[in-house]
Amino acid sequence: MKKYFTLDKFSVKSISLTAAAIIMLWIKTYITYKLCFDIKIENGMQEFILFINPLCFLMAIFAIGLFLKDKRRPMFIMITSILITAVLYGNVVYYREFTDFLTIPLLMQAKDIGDLGGSIVSLLSPWDILFFLDIVLLGLIIKFKPSFVVNKSYSKTNRRVFLLLVVAIGFFNLGLAETERPQLLTRTFDREMLVKNIGTYNYHIYDAYLATKSSAQRALADGSELAEVENYVRANYKEPNSEMFGAAKGKNVILISMESTQNFVINNTVNGQEITPFLNDFIKESYYFDNFYHQVGQGKTSDSEFLVENSLYPLSRGAVFFTHSQNEYKATPEILNENGYTTASLHANGKSFWNRDVMYQALGYENFYDIESYNVTEENSVGWGLKDKEFFDQSIAHLKEMQATGKPFYAKFITLTNHHPYELDPEDASIEPFNSNSKTLNNYFPTVRYTDEALEQFINKLKEEGLYDDSIIVIYGDHYGISENHNAAMAQYLGKESITPFDSVQLQRVPFIVHMPNQKEGKVISKVSGQIDVKPTLLHLLGIDTKNNIEFGTDIFSKDKLDFTVFRDGSFVTKDYVYTRETLYDKKTGEPIEDKSVAEPYIEKAKQELEYSDKIIYGDLLRFNDKNKYDSK
Repeated sequence: MKKYFTLDKFSVKSISLTAAAIIMLWIKTYITYKLCFDIKIENGMQEFILFINPLCFLMAIFAIGLFLKDKRRPMFIMITSILITAVLYGNVVYYREFTDFLTIPLLMQAKDIGDLGGSIVSLLSPWDILFFLDIVLLGLIIKFKPSFVVNKSYSKTNRRVFLLLVVAIGFFNLGLAETERPQLLTRTFDREMLVKNIGTYNYHIYDAYLATKSSAQRALADGSELAEVENYVRANYKEPNSEMFGAAKGKNVILISMESTQNFVINNTVNGQEITPFLNDFIKESYYFDNFYHQVGQGKTSDSEFLVENSLYPLSRGAVFFTHSQNEYKATPEILNENGYTTASLHANGKSFWNRDVMYQALGYENFYDIESYNVTEENSVGWGLKDKEFFDQSIAHLKEMQATGKPFYAKFITLTNHHPYELDPEDASIEPFNSNSKTLNNYFPTVRYTDEALEQFINKLKEEGLYDDSIIVIYGDHYGISENHNAAMAQYLGKESITPFDSVQLQRVPFIVHMPNQKEGKVISKVSGQIDVKPTLLHLLGIDTKNNIEFGTDIFSKDKLDFTVFRDGSFVTKDYVYTRETLYDKKTGEPIEDKSVAEPYIEKAKQELEYSDKIIYGDLLRFNDKNKYDSK
């Protein structure tokens, strides 16, 4: 007589179909953790937790099959295995580019997947077929019914025992995780920590809970929650630099977001050639901030827009442009509208991508020149759409339209060509690719160079049209272009043995350049700053007071500005320290510092600001604020 989960002379005579499916998925998940995700393991206990964390979920989900009739159970097991594999594989593909895990809010953006075609295909590998071998094996078992696998009804007692085992394993896993990482479930911004301790599948369940919770926060919020945030903001407000305040009052603003451009390309070479020759010269007659960091989350370019125009942090999950586009904001475009400007965003992509057509209304934009405002053909397009040179060239006409209103204008440009997977027509390439084992990094340099050339042509055109000396020109990188998955190639390029977590943080620096009207002499400012500081910096240059604003950035020109920038994952940079992955580094040496107490005030400040910003967004708290006044002095 065959026995289930019992040993006869130390060999298994037979195994249930349910157990076979659980074991195969369990092993596959653990192998995926080790080969496809860069999950840091510090000790044997963490390794054990990583190993067991898929088990509870898999047993729980397949427990449903115990209550089905025998003939229906194989189909349930097969379909469930396919769905779980799809979730795991989806995370793997996403992780390859973003070194992050999927979230429910991110999946709400699925309507934009069609626009991501080239990027997604480039992330696929022929080896990915191995993810589905267990599914094929399971299908063969179900079809041919080998003797070592059985499918039989379970008694009520066996079901109870199975369910109790699921609960026991779940609490055992959670108990170990909480011991290893106290207050684990409050660290929702650290998805790697959650996956490492409770597993990919349980993380997604917890993420769904958070999505439901965040939906309820707005309904339950009231104006009293805003008072604490206001007190914090007021206490941290820094007076503007009197020499810079109003220095460009009434001037046009041309804000240029450079797609995927990191600061390491500035004043650097590849194959003996300058990567950004124009920008290298442009910063010599501009203010150049060489310790300026991007602070985006999963929303990437849209998050950078949100940061720059609201001086609020993005969310740790999904993109604010999607999840909270109906909120009340007091963004730069709206403020400038109230101060006599005409405002527009220019981007040669579909207006609904990143939900911009909806979100731009909330931000106060009067006009949006999307793809329908440009002549786009196969010849003048590559990768994600209209080439940058064509984009800037055709945009001149739109600037003239804004100029014709008789008002100063605020125009934001979002470039496209330097976007993963960094495709470029041969005739547009001015420099050769880098030579490494990373195609992404290799092709990155020619596309950065192309955007640099596009900027040069645009600036020259502004001069020809008489717009250059009557405008503030602000250029910034929106987010990283090379993810940590290409660290080996990046280390090769930078001449390092490896890229440490400290190096990874430093690589999050992006260009930030401010050229003032008629400015001839440049200045390098090394104050630690980030995208959250752009809004107050720009408004102060235009002579617009922000003292009553609810925002977390500080005018970078302010003499009292704190050297401090916090990232969405809780990492931060100061004048002396870099803190990331719960390790404090000496900024000068890059070496870890054992005593974290010296950075405790910064750790608390980083946590506080992220929490306050989240409260504002999730609760839509700015709808209760009637104190925002933006008056020119």
